[in-house]
Amino acid sequence: MIIEALIAVTFLAALVTFVLPDRYAGKAAFALSLAPVVGSLYMWQQYDASGNALLGGNIAFETDVVWLQLGQYDIHWMVGVDGISMPLVVLTTILTTLAIVSAWTPISERQSQFFGLMLLMEANLLGVFTALDFFVWFIFWEAVLLPMYFLIGVWGGPRRKYAAIKFFVYTNIASLVMFIGFVSLVFGLGDSITSLRLPEIAQALQAGQLGSFAGLSAGALASVAFIAMFIGFAVKVPVAPLHTWLPDAHVEAPTPVSVMLAGVLLKMGTYALLRFNFTMLPETARAFALPIALLAVASVIYGALLALAQQDLKRIVAYSSVSSMGYVILGLIAYTTYGVGGATFQMVAHGLISGLMFMAVGVIYNTTHTRMVSDMSGIADRMPVTAGIFVAGAFGYMGLPLMAGFAAEFFIFKGAFESTVMEAMPLFTGAAMFGIVIVAGYLLFAMQRTLFGPFRFDGDYDITEAPFHDVAPLAVLLLLTIVLGVSPDIFFTMIQDAVTPILELGGAF
Repeated sequence: MIIEALIAVTFLAALVTFVLPDRYAGKAAFALSLAPVVGSLYMWQQYDASGNALLGGNIAFETDVVWLQLGQYDIHWMVGVDGISMPLVVLTTILTTLAIVSAWTPISERQSQFFGLMLLMEANLLGVFTALDFFVWFIFWEAVLLPMYFLIGVWGGPRRKYAAIKFFVYTNIASLVMFIGFVSLVFGLGDSITSLRLPEIAQALQAGQLGSFAGLSAGALASVAFIAMFIGFAVKVPVAPLHTWLPDAHVEAPTPVSVMLAGVLLKMGTYALLRFNFTMLPETARAFALPIALLAVASVIYGALLALAQQDLKRIVAYSSVSSMGYVILGLIAYTTYGVGGATFQMVAHGLISGLMFMAVGVIYNTTHTRMVSDMSGIADRMPVTAGIFVAGAFGYMGLPLMAGFAAEFFIFKGAFESTVMEAMPLFTGAAMFGIVIVAGYLLFAMQRTLFGPFRFDGDYDITEAPFHDVAPLAVLLLLTIVLGVSPDIFFTMIQDAVTPILELGGAF
């Protein structure tokens, strides 16, 4: 029952924070958020499971009880973790705590509501990564949107309402498309399933029990459902050209919210793609390998080129997320141990590094009140610790060895080059690797212009080193990035164990 306790404690922490006076809310939210961190680390330390939760493997910390009955389908409260979801649970709890600390300086109004919404979002994210019944999972999936909408719409920048509405509309329509695709599979399975538990549905699909529905043959139904679910999840990732909501959301959102958006919410899309599309319909995924690989490479290159053209530091990091998520898609479609495993590892690595980068930009903005590259230069002399961590994080983004980003990209490229999913896969991989060059270009450009050279600042604020509580979360994220880069087996071993059954079904290793 530890997962239920973890979610319940986080919900309770959110409620407590909502009713606290503003002057206590930030510190109290930090203290309360430590309980989920301890709980997730305990789960990781006690983790004992093998295989894939959807494909007959052992499920750690599992609970499975009947909750409701909808016609012929039982709705189960079924939660648990395997090697794919466990790292994301740990990432969610740690990043939420650090994001809360990073909000102490910039959030000065309605703090109790802000921090309460942050904890509410964390509770729903934990539900997304642990729920194993579609009905329960979908409730958590949709519930994540509400706190994010208000966090952007209330505490965001000048165009916050536009960004919040755009985010909500895009992701809500995407959820509807995904829902239609998945439900069509359920109806196609007919009487072969009696519940909406994801393991039962996945195993029925792999047993060839999908029939015709709405005039579509089993093969056509699988293709239509795959496309619908892929589009729905691709918006959340986001994959180009479905990414246009992301820059507006990032630029208008407060820094702590950008940290959670890039660090965890984008991983909902890639996690769902792996759980639903690439696990339940591996043969269909292989049939669509060419367009998926094209989308992956396009996201990598196009996102990097867009970042290269930006002058706003936050937009640079926002567009770089589109590029980084393209690598995840490339790894997933490779259908090799290192490809799919590396894609899952990249979810965690990018969560840490993107969180670090957004926090560093936020610390600079708190001091200078600008994010424009052209407004400042040489600030490293005035903010040496922040600048040093920013540079280290940027090199982590560029794939510096012994950092998490390097390990993730190495796994993905190795797996993609070895892939037999199609003959041209090495060519797509080589094209995607060119994105690293562009990443180095825009990050080095941004650092050289803002951090180094003669000091210049077009503003009336004194530039001094940020306070300890602003810099500490940066240091923690940098340390975790290095630790995961030096010792990737902290997570990669359990990830490999969970992705192996997927590869056996997909016909590749």
